[in-house]
Amino acid sequence: MNVEQAYRVILGTHTTEKTFPMVENEGKICFIVERNATKNKIAEAVRALYEQDAIRINTARTVRGKKAFVKFKDADVARDLATKMGML
Repeated sequence: MNVEQAYRVILGTHTTEKTFPMVENEGKICFIVERNATKNKIAEAVRALYEQDAIRINTARTVRGKKAFVKFKDADVARDLATKMGML
């Protein structure tokens, strides 16, 4: 997957009061993704955009779209990535 395709899958980050402890304590980042995105496509997009491997991906459909909770190997990786993206 190239970067252009990855940007079509991952639309942005989802930042709320609940997502900050997820980054710090659990090593998870919440993304807004395309409605038809599968977990495999989300993992490929994360690898293409951020050069990190996702350990686990959980998805949730909401009224406003689809969210993907991506867990990284440890909280430090998630914290560094969130800082680079401007979440923290």
